[in-house]
Amino acid sequence: MSRRMSAPIVRLAAALLPAPLRDWGQAMRAEAESIESSPAAFRFALGCLGCAIREAAAFHAARIAARDTPQFQPEDEVMAMSDGTGLRPRLVGMACAAGAVGLGFVYLAVAGAPLTYFVMNGAALVLGVALVAALGAMPRTGRLVDGVVPLALAFVLLATAFWGIAADGAARWVSIGGIMLQPSLLFVPALAVRFARAPDGPATAAIIIAASALALQPDRAMAGALLAGTGMFVLMRPGRNMGAAFVAALAGFAVALWRTDTSPAMPYVDQIFFSSFAVHPLAGLAVLGGSLLLLVPALVGAWGDPIRRSTYAAFGAVWLAAIAAAALGNYPTPLVGYGGSAIIGYLLGLAALPRRGAARETRDIAARPREERGTPRGDLSFSA
Repeated sequence: MSRRMSAPIVRLAAALLPAPLRDWGQAMRAEAESIESSPAAFRFALGCLGCAIREAAAFHAARIAARDTPQFQPEDEVMAMSDGTGLRPRLVGMACAAGAVGLGFVYLAVAGAPLTYFVMNGAALVLGVALVAALGAMPRTGRLVDGVVPLALAFVLLATAFWGIAADGAARWVSIGGIMLQPSLLFVPALAVRFARAPDGPATAAIIIAASALALQPDRAMAGALLAGTGMFVLMRPGRNMGAAFVAALAGFAVALWRTDTSPAMPYVDQIFFSSFAVHPLAGLAVLGGSLLLLVPALVGAWGDPIRRSTYAAFGAVWLAAIAAAALGNYPTPLVGYGGSAIIGYLLGLAALPRRGAARETRDIAARPREERGTPRGDLSFSA
């Protein structure tokens, strides 16, 4: 099993390397294939992943520093963000997701988790990246289709509350092919980002339905995440629809808190912020570092796209709330703990962020006289 897992981990590491270091990726693959011992090959693969994350972070940090040089011009930034050579929140987010899952592997390995947990988390990461890529290849959807999508996701959450798999008084899960999934972790981040991008009628109705579903399940963690996302957006861009969504999210969270939730902590899933340090300080640092990585795309997006800063703030607030819930209660620790739903949900949330051409449009709008700026065009689709 560890031999089979080594190859995809090394390929992921090679894909994360910046373009000037792609030769390192070929060397990593060749070296991994030459290692005869399966445990040694697996440890080498994890080391490659850590190296790739470190080098990618250093490479992008150097790009950020270059923006402060006297030679850098604003039009260079526009070209960098529109031609794919600069920092893009979705691309950064996928790298952060891979980094968080990789650091989660460190924790799982030190804690002695079953090898199937590595396989499930790795498969969820690959599937999530594939979904982001597939959505990115799709054309923009029309308003009718785009309005149906958030409503459909919200009704899935509501159906889970009534007909989902129940345990210890909570109905939060569904089984697909024998694999347990938590729809709230899958869809709430995308719903919150979709609402923040365009708080129209369908998105507002979807938030109200989702808040009701989370109260019925009950799911305090994701009800709190939905409240944090809508609350952050309302704070930055108040309005009628925003207020209705916020009130619904607040009511849903209050009901979820009021209802009894006796779900016990699951090994390698819940309460690992504290248990990981008891296992080994390295495992604890891996869990903490991987969790902080989840917030990086929000910071990158807010810095590079100021007109849509509220959208990225909502994304960051959702995941900050999910991390806080995992630290305070028996709720899944996203990406660094065992569980594929949070991994796929994080990547679907990235897919709901503005298209990569939005940064250039933002700067075009900002460059106009104030009276000519108007409102940015609605970029309503879930595609990348």
